[in-house]
Amino acid sequence: MKRFVELFQALDTTTSTNAKVAAMVNYFQDASAGDAAWAAFFLMGERMKRFISSRDLQNWALEFTAMPDWLFEDSYHTVGDTAETIALLVGHPRSHLDNRTLRQWMEGEILPLMQLEKTEQGERIKQWWQLLSVAECFVLNKILTGAFRVGVSKTLVLRALAEVAHLDPAVIAHRFVGAWQPNAEFFQQAMSVEGHSRASPRPYPFYLAYPLEQNLESIGEPQEWSAEWKWDGIRGQMMQQNGEVLIWSRGEELVTEQFPELVELAYQLPDGAVLDGEILAWMENAPMDFAALQKRLGRKKPGSSVLQKNPVIFMAYDLLQWQEEDWRDRPLQQRRQQLQKIVETVANPRLQLSPSISFSSWNELTALRDRSRHHGVEGLMLKRLDSTYQVGRKKGDWWKWKIEPYTIDAVLLYAQPGAGRRANLYTDYTFALWQGDELVPVAKAYFGLTDAEINRVDNWIRRNTVERLGPVRSVKPELVFELAFENIALSNRHKSGVAVRFPRIKRWREDKPYQEADTLENLKSLIHITPAEQSRQSAR
Repeated sequence: MKRFVELFQALDTTTSTNAKVAAMVNYFQDASAGDAAWAAFFLMGERMKRFISSRDLQNWALEFTAMPDWLFEDSYHTVGDTAETIALLVGHPRSHLDNRTLRQWMEGEILPLMQLEKTEQGERIKQWWQLLSVAECFVLNKILTGAFRVGVSKTLVLRALAEVAHLDPAVIAHRFVGAWQPNAEFFQQAMSVEGHSRASPRPYPFYLAYPLEQNLESIGEPQEWSAEWKWDGIRGQMMQQNGEVLIWSRGEELVTEQFPELVELAYQLPDGAVLDGEILAWMENAPMDFAALQKRLGRKKPGSSVLQKNPVIFMAYDLLQWQEEDWRDRPLQQRRQQLQKIVETVANPRLQLSPSISFSSWNELTALRDRSRHHGVEGLMLKRLDSTYQVGRKKGDWWKWKIEPYTIDAVLLYAQPGAGRRANLYTDYTFALWQGDELVPVAKAYFGLTDAEINRVDNWIRRNTVERLGPVRSVKPELVFELAFENIALSNRHKSGVAVRFPRIKRWREDKPYQEADTLENLKSLIHITPAEQSRQSAR
């Protein structure tokens, strides 16, 4: 555990990419396979099922320290994190009593804790606190509550593992994708030259496009590129291998059971095929609003009514594996040609090929992009015709060229503290628009301001609070902010009658009086009815 905590501190105290990789390489070279497996598990952002709450830890810390509630709350608001507050209160200045490894802690102490009653869990944890340093207590508390985070990307972890294993990062990335168990056997096999096999097929690491921000002319000639619509759905991989069908999300989670109609489709694929594409809510040969797809998420076994009202398709745009052979190093043109043959052979309306958009100049493509909302899409994808299918987000060959977001000028109405390091600042805001003489809440936004602006807004909120509603403060309706968002739809769940997608603060409109903020009517006028929705409304 000490060695892992030292690694965590090394990663947490540097912003240098090379320093982070070097620290992880040093750790993985020296660690046992069991320790390394658990370290990789946590560094890649994996978490155990939560079985201890922050409130549980706080109650046990109060018992352990005999500290009054009010003093703990004051300490928490100063520190901004429950796990860190407890660690500072209960941990020793330095570790001196415990030498168990990360694997011994996880498999011998923490996992067995799940089988104990709450009272016994508390007694066991209080015993542990007596043995650990402040830093070790902090890491332990975070692991117990399922909130352990490290300032390192999964890509950097894979890069470090590849360096230790002397393997290509793409090979290592494929071996650690999807669900895997953090044990010594798995780690040894994953790091070996020969690799390993699994009981079930696993997805390939997704290739992600970069936002296009430069001029189109700078990326080359139009004939070097293919263009497709940027679909607004769930990125996924569909595979049929050895008679088993699996559908993976971009988050490397199995979503097979959530889309039974796609499972039926996938059984029609040739064995050994892996398709990359988008799961879309689809009706009347057009995409439905993303809100329709959201009704399918989180439902492991959606009912017949949900299936009927929110049907889905798989919009395929790449072929990663064919006849059990990895095709990712082949040029895009070749992959697409074979993918088209597969779609035509399957001949199922639930499997569609993302159409290539014909254009002869960048000006022509720009005009097509301006029509994106009419087609119910977010913009365009540009892919170099000879590009391979890479791992992660790489610049150069794949670009996403999204349309400009919607914007409105809204009034700050409520504010509440953030989380973690910002727990003592008001950073979570609720914004409203005018409906007649009334301000109606329409959106919440949590990011978009600079640190200096956050501090200024926080000071203003404290001076202009009208009412306190628990942690929330109602403020004078004076500050105006321009909000950006991707989409808008009618919603019965919101007082305003609308829901906006991905709202964020674009800028603080210090130049605009609150009386001139936008109206709810203006916001509703931005709603674009997709062709599918128009067809359904006509049928009613």
